[in-house]
Amino acid sequence: MGVPAWRWALNAARLRNGGRAPRRDPGCGPAASFAGSASSRSRDESLRDKRAQILSRGLPKQKPIEGVKQVVVLASGKGGVGKSTTAVNIALALAANDSTKEVGLLDADIYGPSIPKMMNLKGNPELTPRIWSMTRILLLQCSKNLMRPLKNYGIACMSMGFLIEETAPVVWRGLMVMSAVEKLLRQVDWGQLDYLVIDMPPGTGDVQLSVSQNIPVTGAVIISTPQDVALLDARKGAEMFRKVHVPVLGLIQNMSVFQCPKCKHETHIFGADGVRDLAETLGLDILGDIPLHVNIRETCDSGQPVVISQPQSDAAKAYLKIAKEIVRRLPVPPA
Repeated sequence: MGVPAWRWALNAARLRNGGRAPRRDPGCGPAASFAGSASSRSRDESLRDKRAQILSRGLPKQKPIEGVKQVVVLASGKGGVGKSTTAVNIALALAANDSTKEVGLLDADIYGPSIPKMMNLKGNPELTPRIWSMTRILLLQCSKNLMRPLKNYGIACMSMGFLIEETAPVVWRGLMVMSAVEKLLRQVDWGQLDYLVIDMPPGTGDVQLSVSQNIPVTGAVIISTPQDVALLDARKGAEMFRKVHVPVLGLIQNMSVFQCPKCKHETHIFGADGVRDLAETLGLDILGDIPLHVNIRETCDSGQPVVISQPQSDAAKAYLKIAKEIVRRLPVPPA
C-alpha cells in the first residue's frame, strides 16, 4: 500500500520546519469553517476597541462652562463673509427678543479679534487676583483666578483683543492658541448665562477642534455668502461639525441681495440662492437672509450694531428673526 499524499506533504513540511510539526492555521480545516466567522468577528471587535482607545487617548473630556446653559457657535469656514458682524448682531438680537435672558459673546478669533471694536469696548478685564503678564494668564490653573468679561448693551464679552495692544500681532503656534482658547472659556467669570455665542475664526483648525472637544456645544450656525468660493468652505465647515458630533442648526445667507438706495433696484452681487442650494444638498434649513446694506457695516464699524442703533430697519428685523429661529431649534435646557 502506498504512502498517502497527505503524509508526504506533512513530512515535507516537517523537514522545512526543522523537524517540528508545522503550525496549524486556525483558519483552515473543517472546524474553522464553523467557528472561524465567530472568532474573526471577536478579533475585529477587539481591534476596533483598541483603536478607539488609542484615538481617544489624550483628548480632553468635555466639561460644561460653569453658569452657561447653552453654547451656540457661529462659523463660516471662509473669512470675509460677515461672520463677526453676524455674531455680534445675533447676540444682541437674542437679548432683544427676550429681556429675561442673559447673553454672552466670546471672540474666539485669536489672530484677528474684532468684537472689541464692534461692541465699542476698550480696556483690560479685571482679574482676581490682578495678573499683569499674558504668559501667566495662559498658565492659569487655579479656578479662583478669573477674568471678568467687559459689558456693553447688556452683553458680556471676552476677546483676545482685551488682553493685547490693538496693533500688536499674535504670533503663536497651535498649542498656544489652543491654550488661550481654553483659558478664554474656563478662566472667565461668565456669571449665569442663558446663551453664550462664540464667534469662530475662519477655517476648520485648532480653535474649532479645541472648542468642540472641550465643551458641549449646543449647536452650530454656518454663515456664508451665495458666492461659489465661499460655499465650498461653508460646506467643509458644516461637515467638520458633523464629524465632531456638533448639531448644525442651519445656515445663514449673508449679503444675499443689494438694493440701490436711490432707485431701489436689487442686484445679487455675490450670486443668488447659493446658500439655499447648499442647504438642500446638506439636508439643512436656511435660518434667514441678511441683505448687503451699508448701514450694517457702518454701525458695526462705529461700535453701534444695527440691532441696537436701528432696531426698526429691515436689517435689524432680519437678525431678530434669525435669532428666534436659532432659539426654536435649540433643545430646552435643564431647569
